[in-house]
Amino acid sequence: MSAQVPAEATQFTERLSVEGIDVVRVTYPDLIGTDRARDVLLDHLAAACSHGLSFCRAVYHTSPQGDVVPIAGGLDAGLPDIVVRPDLDTLLALPWEPGVASCLGDVTDPATGAPAPESPRALLRAVLARCAEHGLRPIAGPELEYFLCDADPGAPGGWRRYSCAAGAVYTAGLRADPDNHLLRTLRLLRDLGIGVTHGNHEFDGAQFEINLVHSEALGAADRAFRLKAAVKELARKEGRLATFMAKPFNDAGGSGFHLHLSCDAGEEGENRNVFDDPTGRYGLSGTARHAVAGLLAHAPALAALVNPTVNSYKRFGPDTVAPWLVDWGLDNRSAMVRIPPERGAGSRLELRLGDASANPYVLIAATVAAALLGIQAGDEPPAPLEGYGYDTARSALLPDCLPAALDALEADTALTGILGKDFTAAYLAYKRNEVERFQQHVTDWEFTEYAYHL
Repeated sequence: MSAQVPAEATQFTERLSVEGIDVVRVTYPDLIGTDRARDVLLDHLAAACSHGLSFCRAVYHTSPQGDVVPIAGGLDAGLPDIVVRPDLDTLLALPWEPGVASCLGDVTDPATGAPAPESPRALLRAVLARCAEHGLRPIAGPELEYFLCDADPGAPGGWRRYSCAAGAVYTAGLRADPDNHLLRTLRLLRDLGIGVTHGNHEFDGAQFEINLVHSEALGAADRAFRLKAAVKELARKEGRLATFMAKPFNDAGGSGFHLHLSCDAGEEGENRNVFDDPTGRYGLSGTARHAVAGLLAHAPALAALVNPTVNSYKRFGPDTVAPWLVDWGLDNRSAMVRIPPERGAGSRLELRLGDASANPYVLIAATVAAALLGIQAGDEPPAPLEGYGYDTARSALLPDCLPAALDALEADTALTGILGKDFTAAYLAYKRNEVERFQQHVTDWEFTEYAYHL
């Protein structure tokens, strides 16, 4: 854990000095999952562990453009501090920055000593503690997609897709990656040590997917967070943009954040997958089927957390292979919840609802919370989807815009009860402000559509 006493921090300092490290970058996720950080000179690491690093709490209330959103506990309270303490157990040397190591930070409220209400890492820890009360340890495997862009002053927004090769689905090598971006990135991520396993070019030109090993849920979230930050940083070093935006281009599909989830029971290390039951319906245990039912029951509210932007809802629609109906299926990629074909130790569900812009901690916390509610309720899911999905006569529609999803989240008191009222209130306020700013903004589409003719 992060509360290292100075003597322990000194041991880390001595080890890092021998390894040629003289700076430690202490990083933590903000409300939307982007990385916030401070570089600490090695001689001052012990003090940072003992006293913490002070940041303004409004870092959680700041929009991507730098505006401070009026959320309780921020502007109204005079912009108070939060304190970030390095979690030295998460130290990793950065292969692309000689002399620099990175670690995650745990965020507390100095007035109470409790975790900061908006801290996504603390949110996930709290949800996992609820699971532990029921003897469950969620195991998660994140899958993330992103687009790579080259600078182009003449393109909308100043960026164009790095490659427009069509039809290069599930490929590797130069056919769709002429500068070997993926190979170079995979090797650096391997050296970083976050459990990257493989990657490939995805469906659309300049779209890539990099996969991580599955692990207990907090570690999976930590690694997904660090993956996103690292991919973006490596692109910056090359003068490029790697974006995990849900749908950055009109003429291409979106980028998903698919999450594979199972649960172990018993003491850590036993690895007894409680989703497996060879005698159960579909080869799944009642626990697994109840978890599926929970995801379906809380899907509208989940959308607000795993499809968190105005842009997220442009990823959905017929023939997008992105779920926009509340359904589940056996090895069916057109369903919101897919059950992969493996059984035994590999029994799991895959939530395909999330998009790549989601905060990994929030996405995993919300998914686990909904599954836990289903397990507690003991409900069975309806019959699984057969054939190609997207039939509104068979399944309910998910929210089609962020405001509707936020309303569904606020109304789902069972889910928000697990997530906590303080986090939920901050999230709703932040995201509703985002919607308000978007609705007041004149877009390029509006000018093109109306200006000349009206």
